[in-house]
Amino acid sequence: MKKTIISLLIGGLLMTSTYAKSIVCYFSCTGNTKALAEKTAKVLNADLFEIVPEVQYTSADLDWHDSKSRTSKEANDNSIRPAIKSKVDLSKYDTVILAFPIWWYTAPKIMWTFVEQNDLSGKSVVALCTSGGSGISGAEKDLKAHASKTAVWKTGSRFYANTSETELKKYFEKVLK
Repeated sequence: MKKTIISLLIGGLLMTSTYAKSIVCYFSCTGNTKALAEKTAKVLNADLFEIVPEVQYTSADLDWHDSKSRTSKEANDNSIRPAIKSKVDLSKYDTVILAFPIWWYTAPKIMWTFVEQNDLSGKSVVALCTSGGSGISGAEKDLKAHASKTAVWKTGSRFYANTSETELKKYFEKVLK
């Protein structure tokens, strides 16, 4: 009985320790990804970092029907890297969750900036996206291509902003085991 209780306590401490070393880094323009990121941070007991562009996106910038909008130009030019307003020290984290919307079947270019500027070497990385219809595979492929080569990518997933905490918990129990 004593061994069982000690094992449970140690397991609980290890789990808490793992979650304490997690951070959710997110980019959101409309609030959908922010809602998902906040729930994810709560479920994992993780820190939260918002990736804020130096130049905020306006509604005109987000108009994907306009080929001259800022996001349309970014989508069509793989050399564009929007600047990020603030920095985060990822050295104390074992797990980095990247949350973002899907734009033109991939992650917004500001996420490319983020993975290029931050050392993800040896860290478990999980990509989460919000999207009305597009999957995450293209975004994961692109982010992996621009990130530290020794990052340990876990299987990412697409979620809706209103995904329940229970569903997120089940997902992370599988992915982070």
